[in-house]
Amino acid sequence: MRVFLLYNSPSSSFSIPPPTPPPTTTTHRPQKPLKPSFIRSLTATALSFNLLFFSPLSPLPPLSIASDFSPSSSQLECREEDQFIEEERAPELVTNEELVKEAWEVVNDSYLDTGRNQWSPESWLQKKEDIIGTYLPSRSKAHDVIRKMLSTLHDPYTRFLSPSELSKMGRYDMSGIGVNLREIPDENGEVKLKVLGLILDGPAYVAGVRQGDELLSVNGVDIKGKSSFEALTLLQGPTDTSVNITVKHGNCGPIKSVDLKRQLNAKTPVFYRLEKMDNGNTSVGYIRLKEFNALARKDLVTVSILTAMKRLQGMGASVFVLDLRDNLGGLVQEGIEIAKLFLNEGETVIYTAGRETQNVKSIVADKVPLITSPVIVLVNKNTASASEIVASALHDNCRAILVGEKTYGKGLIQSVFELHDGSGVVVTVGKYVTPNHLDINGNGIDPDYKKLPAWNEVAERLSKCQKQQFQKT
Repeated sequence: MRVFLLYNSPSSSFSIPPPTPPPTTTTHRPQKPLKPSFIRSLTATALSFNLLFFSPLSPLPPLSIASDFSPSSSQLECREEDQFIEEERAPELVTNEELVKEAWEVVNDSYLDTGRNQWSPESWLQKKEDIIGTYLPSRSKAHDVIRKMLSTLHDPYTRFLSPSELSKMGRYDMSGIGVNLREIPDENGEVKLKVLGLILDGPAYVAGVRQGDELLSVNGVDIKGKSSFEALTLLQGPTDTSVNITVKHGNCGPIKSVDLKRQLNAKTPVFYRLEKMDNGNTSVGYIRLKEFNALARKDLVTVSILTAMKRLQGMGASVFVLDLRDNLGGLVQEGIEIAKLFLNEGETVIYTAGRETQNVKSIVADKVPLITSPVIVLVNKNTASASEIVASALHDNCRAILVGEKTYGKGLIQSVFELHDGSGVVVTVGKYVTPNHLDINGNGIDPDYKKLPAWNEVAERLSKCQKQQFQKT
């Protein structure tokens, strides 16, 4: 079982013009036995739960994947492992009854009830007793039973994914060279990294890498025994830089070394400008962050924000406005890294809470802040997910005031568990809690002001907050 760990109208009262709304999972692969087990994510964006966090409203479109690799006759005797790749997904691996039981076990082991009081170990055990003996003549009937079983939780984020829906979810390029990797155990139990899919006309595809190829090394580093997470981290880098990879075509070779230029088509979602306020006496660095782009490399947004802040400082900005209106979220890790740019070392960015006590963790800043100037964060009812993490981190640590509307209130963590027939179950496994111990989910974050205050009022409020915080320590 693979586990992929996941996730309107602007106010017209601001002097800064409102933006247009932007568009906005971690998977476990089946392993024997059927008992669900967590495995490292295929993506290279991990949080404390190795989670990727989706926006509550907007799905991402799938990318095109090439799958035209056909081994030559000289390779036919080496196809046993390729056959295993296909057979592992085959419905015959698990009966319809076992599939339903597997989905039940995922929820039983991992689900976090987020306050609706619709789940308990006792009630969920009764649910299992209710479905045992159900006549399941087809795979589609088993899928329907799973859907109905999950619907009793009344959690809009815990849901069933068909095999095609789950397949699309795992096809995003996080490598920069247009490949999607998959961990495949061989007959000795050792893990090999295989190319699951390729982006048509991407760097790897153009260089002759094909589906089914085994990745052997990245820039001379042997990746034997490494996870896809670790390999993708080695593959990533700035756009237009080069990376060398060694691959084995099929199961018997040949081995090929190729140099690839990283190509990341995702544009930066960051816009910035210098503005004059208070009759031209105050230079304001305005930064608009439209989204946390899930198709970008993991540090694209952070680097863009960092660059914008440095340039605005160089232009004379003495205060900053961070506009998160209509930012529905995306990669939570990006939100965490951006919040750290404003916080002192050791200050809490966010807490994560799970069903088990050991899953309660704090994420803290680990460096000195890039700026110490007063900050206003603009928020509205479409400020969600990763954006709420940024807003609450800056606000609760007395680094910024919030202006606008109450935020959306999306603070849940989901994992996507892949079942043995290639379908999947998205399950809520945790939630985010602000540094001031506010449960974001379903509550949102209240702003300090509905309209922009004067900058001297901002400075006074932040100074008072910092003094109160100091007295508590």
